[in-house]
Amino acid sequence: MGTESIFFMEVMSKPLWAWISFFAVVITLLILDLGLFNKKDHEIGIKESLYMSAFYITIGILYGLFVWYEFGHEKGFNFLNGFIVEKSLAMDNIFVIAMVFSYFKTPRQYQHRVLFWGILGVILLRGIMIGLGSALVSRFEWILYLFAAFLIYSGIKMMFATDGDDDLSNNKILIFLKKHMRVSEELHGHSFFVKHDAKWFVTPLFVALCMVEIIDVVFAVDSIPAVFTITTDPFVVYTSNIFAILGLRALYFALSAMIARFCYLKYALSLVLVFIGSKIFIGNVFHIYHFSAMESLAVTMTLLVSGVVFSLWKTKKNS
Repeated sequence: MGTESIFFMEVMSKPLWAWISFFAVVITLLILDLGLFNKKDHEIGIKESLYMSAFYITIGILYGLFVWYEFGHEKGFNFLNGFIVEKSLAMDNIFVIAMVFSYFKTPRQYQHRVLFWGILGVILLRGIMIGLGSALVSRFEWILYLFAAFLIYSGIKMMFATDGDDDLSNNKILIFLKKHMRVSEELHGHSFFVKHDAKWFVTPLFVALCMVEIIDVVFAVDSIPAVFTITTDPFVVYTSNIFAILGLRALYFALSAMIARFCYLKYALSLVLVFIGSKIFIGNVFHIYHFSAMESLAVTMTLLVSGVVFSLWKTKKNS
C-alpha cells in the first residue's frame, strides 16, 4: 500500500464532519480576527494581547473538551498535551520573530498583519508536514523511535545552548531572499507589494513575512515530532498544532515585551523534550513503565509551570 493511501486512511479515521467543523472554527476565527477585531492597523498593547491570548487559549481548551467528548478521554488528554507542548515550544519562536521585526524595523501596527497572513501559510505547511509524518509513521513504525531520539537530542542541545548572534544581516536565507527578489528600500504602509517604474517590488514587510514562515518550518521540526510521540492520530496532531499556533499571534505582543522574564523557561522546555522522547523508549522498548495520556500531561504541566515560576522569581528584582 502506497504512502498516499496510508495517509488518506489515517485522515479518514475521523469522520468528515469532524474535519469540516474544525476548519469552520478556524476560518471563523480568522475572519473575526482580521475582518472585525483588527480591521484597522493599530499597535497591539500588552493588555489587549493578553485578552486575545486568553480568548484563543479558551477556544483551544474547549476544542480539547470537544475531542474528549467525541473521541474519548485519551484523545482529549493527548490533544491538550500536544496543545500545551506546541504553545510552550513557541516561546523560542516568539523570540526569533521579535528579532526579525526588529531587524526590518517593522512598526508594531503592521506586525499583526504579518502574523495573520503568516498563519495561513502555517495551516498549509504544517498540514503537509504532519500528513507526511503520519504516513511515514504508519508505514515505518521505527520512525517514531527516530523522532523520540531526535527530541532527546534537541532537549539536551537546548539545555546547554548559548544565546546566538542577534544580527540577521549575515543570515543565509535572508541573503538568498534579497538576492532573488526585487525588494523596495522602504516600507509602503502595510502593503506586501508595490509597483514602481512599471516593475513590481516586494516590500520589507513581505520579506519579514517570508522569514516568519521559514522560522515556523524550522521550529516545526521540533514541535511536530514532539506531538507525534504523544499521539500518532493525524487529527489530534494537526488540530492541537493549529489551535496553539492561532493563539501564538495573540501571545506574541505580550511575550515579546516580557521575554526577558522567561529566561529560564528554556531549561523546562528542554526537560519536556527529553521526557516526551524518553517515555517512548521507557514504555515501548525497555517496558519499564508506560505513561498514560493523563500522566504525560501532568508531567509536562509540572515542568512548564515550574519553569515559569522559577523564571519569574529569579527575574523579579530586575522587573
